[in-house]
Amino acid sequence: MTVPEPRDTDVAVPAEPPAGAGKAAAPAAPDETVLSRAYRALSIGIVSVIVLIAFEATAVGTAMPVAARELDGVSLYAFAFSGYFTTSLFGMVLSGQWSDRRGPLAPLTTGIAAFAAGLVLSGTAGVMWLFILGRAVQGFGGGLVIVALYVVVGRAYPERLRPAIMAAFAAGWVVPSVVGPLASGAVTEHLGWRWVFVGIPVLVVVPLALALPQIRSRAAGPVGGGDAPASFDRRRIRLALAISLGAGLLQYAAQDLSPISLLPGAAGVVLLVPAVHGLLPRGTYRAARGLPSVVLLRGVAAGSFIAAESFVPLMLVTQRGLSPTLAGLSLAAGGATWAGGSWLQSRPRLEAHRERLMSLGMVLVAAAVATAPSVLIDAVPAWTVAVAWGFGCFGMGLVISSTSVLLLKLSAPAEAGANSAALQISDGLSNVVLLSAGGAAFAALGGGTVSHAATGGGGAAGSHPAAFAAVFLPMAAVALAGAWVATRLREK
Repeated sequence: MTVPEPRDTDVAVPAEPPAGAGKAAAPAAPDETVLSRAYRALSIGIVSVIVLIAFEATAVGTAMPVAARELDGVSLYAFAFSGYFTTSLFGMVLSGQWSDRRGPLAPLTTGIAAFAAGLVLSGTAGVMWLFILGRAVQGFGGGLVIVALYVVVGRAYPERLRPAIMAAFAAGWVVPSVVGPLASGAVTEHLGWRWVFVGIPVLVVVPLALALPQIRSRAAGPVGGGDAPASFDRRRIRLALAISLGAGLLQYAAQDLSPISLLPGAAGVVLLVPAVHGLLPRGTYRAARGLPSVVLLRGVAAGSFIAAESFVPLMLVTQRGLSPTLAGLSLAAGGATWAGGSWLQSRPRLEAHRERLMSLGMVLVAAAVATAPSVLIDAVPAWTVAVAWGFGCFGMGLVISSTSVLLLKLSAPAEAGANSAALQISDGLSNVVLLSAGGAAFAALGGGTVSHAATGGGGAAGSHPAAFAAVFLPMAAVALAGAWVATRLREK
């Protein structure tokens, strides 16, 4: 996430087999862009899908507390998030195999249908368990969609245009990251939280109408153009189930530090270790050169940054007395700088320096994460976090889009789906592992409770500055290690 030319009526179509032919996409003319006539409908369609997914991700978080309260499910609040995550891991692995064997069209359409069905199920739920079930269905669909989109990019776009479309994916998050929470808050207040969920599926019709015909002509069918394998790799499917269940158990254990939680935590680790070993490229965790280091870097970057970012609003509310709105807005500018970093990595003349840019990006991420807890000192202005996070997001834009570009460059056509799934698994799994570790350290050092802080009550019960330092400083160290991993991306 290889194909003939588009089937426009005034464009000659080469006598080539359909998208699964296993060759690289036809080279783009020097002046062609992702918005040239040959690619315009496909680019607008798939980026619009990303925009809707981004809007949902940023908007639902705003409506979730109200939904949990009205459904008498505050005690199950965390499972509304973990349910999405655990099923998305399974969807990623399934989508990788499905796309490699039969093309990305079927997993993409199935994933969008499941994503929409999950939103409707949550939006119409009358009890919390049904709401969580809807989130799980939605997560499964989201996992199918994101990997299928990567395969579409790998098949439908020539290598020269892939950095640009990945930059467009990143840009698709900018407006939703700023507008999403505000729009969701207004809808929740005036129309009710259910409309945040049931309103989004209707919007996906237009981008699908644009993208699906192009995907069908450019990226359909199995790689090589022959018959698809009779069945999926059952071993990988079992590993996918194990990694989903293991991640869920680990998240559950991290929410409760009582001795009894050691049992589900240990069971989660027992399931995760062999599953991760079987689903990620060999050599990933020793940073072997090439593809394994690309997959590892994605996890290191995403996990360290997201784990730290999750605690920024809480720190500003509980330690500096900011309102939840101001605390959230302190991160808003990061969407624009993230897109700026992603745009920079897409410049053709910088292609030869991609690895150096990625090392720089990880240094910026490490510096931002390490700077954030400086606001625990009263003399440091609270806006320091906003400035630091802008630089950190710029670094993430350099790194995240580049890992996607390098993965497709290093993947054979028949392996693009499986490798894209591995990249997303590394991303998602590192989030839960590092968030769980950070959350456990935070709670152990008297971090208090998020629910109390979110009320704007001026402080979390028993919170202590050391609890925040115990989150940010280790995550900065992890990000700095990523700068070294970025030196091992080039195969020798």
